[in-house]
Amino acid sequence: MPKKNIKVVELFAGVGGFRLGLEGWNGKSSTSNYTQDIDSSYKIVWSNQWEPSTKRQDASDVYIARFGQKDHSNINIAEVPTNMIPDHDLLVGGFPCQDYSVARTLNQAEGLIGKKGVLWWQIERILREKGDKKPKYLFLENVDRLLKSPAKQRGRDFAIMLASLADLGYAVEWRVINAADYGFPQRRRRVFFLGYHKSTKLYKEVSKTVDPLSWITHDGIIANSFPVLKENISAENHFELKGSLPEITKEFNLGAKNSPFENSGVMINRNVCSCKTLPDYEGTHTLLKDIMLLNGAVSDEFYIDESSFEKWKYLKGAKNETRVNKASGIEYKYAEGSMVFPDDIDKPSRTIVTGEGGSSPSRFKHVIRASNRQLRRLTPIELERLNMFPDNHTEGASDVKRAFFMGNALVVGIIEKIGTSLQERINTI
Repeated sequence: MPKKNIKVVELFAGVGGFRLGLEGWNGKSSTSNYTQDIDSSYKIVWSNQWEPSTKRQDASDVYIARFGQKDHSNINIAEVPTNMIPDHDLLVGGFPCQDYSVARTLNQAEGLIGKKGVLWWQIERILREKGDKKPKYLFLENVDRLLKSPAKQRGRDFAIMLASLADLGYAVEWRVINAADYGFPQRRRRVFFLGYHKSTKLYKEVSKTVDPLSWITHDGIIANSFPVLKENISAENHFELKGSLPEITKEFNLGAKNSPFENSGVMINRNVCSCKTLPDYEGTHTLLKDIMLLNGAVSDEFYIDESSFEKWKYLKGAKNETRVNKASGIEYKYAEGSMVFPDDIDKPSRTIVTGEGGSSPSRFKHVIRASNRQLRRLTPIELERLNMFPDNHTEGASDVKRAFFMGNALVVGIIEKIGTSLQERINTI
């Protein structure tokens, strides 16, 4: 049976992590360190990347430099008419995580809208306005706190998203994945969720599942990509997302201490099954030392100057001290624990953050001890390797920007593995 061509639209594209995971780079796969062919049916037919409140569009510039200008948009997605976005089979994106949801009803003809500037509602708008040509599949990524936000209504934001997708005709499965749990080089936890439209056979497979736990632990796309221990399922929750989206906004889980959404789950027709799962992986692990450049390949600017060592040590150390609020002049007690300094290179890396770039001392930047015993920061290439990007993928931007891109990016290997499983199921059903 010939493979089906899967047309993809990539939103909030950054520097192309989803594209690398689905299409590969020069026909090669991230999980082979770009040495082996990737058997991909995916084709990006349109992409969008736009950074607000900045004159330079550095991420978009990198994207264009690597993938070309054709079919790429560098316009605020809120200003892009849906009819300008080509019809597609799969919508992907790691949407920004500011104030996720909040829905309200208008008296005017527009009906339901979301909070202005919240980019989740641009995804919802595109799906809604595509009508009977909406994509059959969704593949989205976000920070894991999405399942627990906001603090006063734990899980409300994710509940709104799931309910809105159900109302648009999608079933959804999700999992919080720590990349290092499955052998990848970084301890980075993100939630990944897949949507299947009711016109697909995958939707019908989910809906026919007698026990939704079997989909979460065995039959689902994510379970096939990233196995879990089937005998260690806990915190199982079953519930229905009731009410309109504005009602969910006001009332969902109000006053509860914990979110009902665990790290794994499935939703169909607003009925949710969620549980806590543990990873099942016995393969090799990539450690921080495995991605490190040799000393001769690292320029002097990345080494820690002796004059700043005490500042680094202080910022990384434990604190229990009195501080003064600059605005009010009021004294307060400040305490925090110590961080490993330098970072342990015999483990997968800590999560890299957007502020990794620049030479100034910082509590959160990585500092490693090189083989010459000197301390240094991570280079842009090493940061790219921690997210499984090709070496020098972000070349052309400043070192600070390159670090920022990787702090915002995803681990490409996760996208590849889930994308491969999804492609296989699409091509066999």
